[in-house]
Amino acid sequence: MTNLKSGFVAGFAATVVLSVLMVAKGMMGVMPELDVAAMLASMVGAQIIVGWTVHFMIGTLAWGGGFTVLYNAIPGNSAAIKGIAFGIAAWLGMMIVVMPMTGAGLFGMNFGIMAPIMTLVLHVIFGAVLGKVYAALPATGQAA
Repeated sequence: MTNLKSGFVAGFAATVVLSVLMVAKGMMGVMPELDVAAMLASMVGAQIIVGWTVHFMIGTLAWGGGFTVLYNAIPGNSAAIKGIAFGIAAWLGMMIVVMPMTGAGLFGMNFGIMAPIMTLVLHVIFGAVLGKVYAALPATGQAA
């Protein structure tokens, strides 16, 4: 049974964790030019708050809802493993579609080799949190 509310909650939680890591990365001076919220805002010619809003909508609605709808089709024997697989798929979509749209090039290579590696690590963490939170919500009945 699909529980979109659980998926949205899990997607929001995972997006919060991802966002904290993204901000920390920038504050530490690690590839501050790789600022996804700023890149999204610039795509639509808007202020940074719009980029953050779009970032959270994608993570909460698209990825959280998508994870819920596709849960049974995603490979893995636990919600965390399924989340990681889903996070890697989301990363791949970002690298092939979003990065070129923002001018960062395929796989964000205009920022160098660290861009795809760093974003992959962040998406694996996103997926792990997504799966763990989804499994922890009472209505899902999934094993963590």
